[in-house]
Amino acid sequence: MKNRINSPTSDPKTDAQLPRPYANSESFLTAVQADFDRLSRQLKMIARYVEKNRERLALEGIQETARQCAVQPSAVVRFAKHFGFSGFSEMQALFRAGAERQLATNSDYQARIRELVSTETNSLSAAHIAHEMISGSIDSLQALQRTLPDARFDEAVDLMLDAPALWVVAARRAFPVGAYLVYALQHTDKPVHWLQGLGHMEQGQLRSLAKGDVLIAVSFEPYAQETLEVVQTALTRGARLLAITDSPFSPLAAQATATLQVQDGATFGFRSLTSTLCLAQSLFMGLAYRLELAYEQKTPIKPAARP
Repeated sequence: MKNRINSPTSDPKTDAQLPRPYANSESFLTAVQADFDRLSRQLKMIARYVEKNRERLALEGIQETARQCAVQPSAVVRFAKHFGFSGFSEMQALFRAGAERQLATNSDYQARIRELVSTETNSLSAAHIAHEMISGSIDSLQALQRTLPDARFDEAVDLMLDAPALWVVAARRAFPVGAYLVYALQHTDKPVHWLQGLGHMEQGQLRSLAKGDVLIAVSFEPYAQETLEVVQTALTRGARLLAITDSPFSPLAAQATATLQVQDGATFGFRSLTSTLCLAQSLFMGLAYRLELAYEQKTPIKPAARP
């Protein structure tokens, strides 16, 4: 796509009447993902922020956006123009469209959090804190329900269904998700291997991985180095990667056969795992259903037909 940058002699009124370069925010983010590897370091920082904070971007000004990205406002303008916008305001307008109601809800929630954080600690009850944590988890689940792509989820289940064996790696904050997946997947007939890192022996365990096996890797920014190392070894051995991560710009997503994106909200500075665990449980249920259906019908297991 050629960048549409105003020339010194352009007519502002005419420029304002030009159609926006993208139909919606999703098509814009798809273009950002496609061009991500060619961006400069600063523009990559902005791209990651825009993708993860699209609803905040619809509300905050260029100064705050630049501060959150740790860049100058001119870099944000350069980012917008790189992708064909006339400037920051036009890019921001794309994220505002159709999001007013949800943005108002999120704004109220953030205001409540800020108020609680500034309140004296001894004035907060434990129950009050619990309710705020629960509210944050509900918001994350609602966001997952709105944004989960049906076709991409079906592709992930198909990948697991087709796998001779399943391998799971998840470290640090993602560790509980890996533990649940292994526990649940052991209730199917699929061979399941947990690369939990005990004794740092995961690289030795990977010698049993065969070409065509599927590695399920769960990791979020700043992305556990041990998980990335396991992924590289598994891919070298011919595995296929199912990534559960927080961004299309994640190092996992760039190498995955299938990617499921999920972002849990933060309350009092702590991110929950509510949405990620729900997604993991949904993966297990989707696979178990397909396996049981094939057994009942006594038919060979095949990936679902694409619509």
